Amino acid sequence: MLSITDTTSTYLGTGWTDCPPLKEEKITIRNQLTMTSGLDDGVPDHYCTLDTCLQYLADAGTRWAYHNGPYTLLDSVIETATGISLNNYFNQKVKIPTGMTGAFFPSGYNNVFFSKPRSMARFGLLMLNNGNWNGNQIMTDTSYFNQMINTSQNLNDAYGYLWWLNGKSSFMAPGLQFVFNGPLNTHAPADMYAALGKDGQILNVVPSMNLVYVRLGNAPGVGEVPITFNDTIWIKLNEVMCSTAAVPSIDNQSLISIFPNPATDQLKIKFPSPGNHQLKISDLTGREINTWQNLQTETEISTGFMNKGVYLLQFTHDNGNVTIQKLVLN
Repeated sequence: MLSITDTTSTYLGTGWTDCPPLKEEKITIRNQLTMTSGLDDGVPDHYCTLDTCLQYLADAGTRWAYHNGPYTLLDSVIETATGISLNNYFNQKVKIPTGMTGAFFPSGYNNVFFSKPRSMARFGLLMLNNGNWNGNQIMTDTSYFNQMINTSQNLNDAYGYLWWLNGKSSFMAPGLQFVFNGPLNTHAPADMYAALGKDGQILNVVPSMNLVYVRLGNAPGVGEVPITFNDTIWIKLNEVMCSTAAVPSIDNQSLISIFPNPATDQLKIKFPSPGNHQLKISDLTGREINTWQNLQTETEISTGFMNKGVYLLQFTHDNGNVTIQKLVLN
């Protein structure tokens, strides 16, 4: 029987990576689920599942990095462990019992599940009901289920087993070795957990509101994992939902106006309410560029000393809340 503590080599064979054998043997299925394989996500194509692309960077379990290749290979782990194809396994265990439609199809190195919003909502309802569908307990391992939607390692509080978690004191983002203070999505309920897919494909589950929301559609152009885009949707949801008793009040500080954006050498910042605000600008590697203290309602800062590129603006307010925005310099 498959266990997440098994080494990945048990199912993929030795030499599935380009790591030294003793380092490869440290990688378990749990590391694949938690994005802690230690494999280098900075390779030219981090989707690549070939052994030559899966290179050693750190011991398994010591580094968190969003890396597609290792978790995509979980598909092969399932097929080896069960002796049937991924689609057949999914059909038997989830699709037929819940009435979902759709199937996995290869797309480059990825296996992508093509479906429709109502079917993805069914999957969300399965999660909302703790793996139970109309009295049929599909997910019988309650220990695994609970681990899946709670912090799974001590590196990124906001990550479970392939699920993003809101309401934590900090989070890490794809492509960065930087820990941001504050929750993943400030406008979403604290107990929300999310599947945040490429090109803005989103599934959110909120037990406190008995709510599932699905977003499928055209790519919004917000990066590989749409963390900020998901928060923007929650701003809109909070405005139109009939009852917001279970939703935390909107932190108006997150409605900060920064202009122009893209900018060149000057940036104007306007806060929606008075107070003393701190601004820290970092590049996408997490390296701090500069910090400004005691910013007031309207202020202007010089960005002429900074190189062209994309930066993260982290505002810390009097009440301790943190707001993060993206800045592009041309």
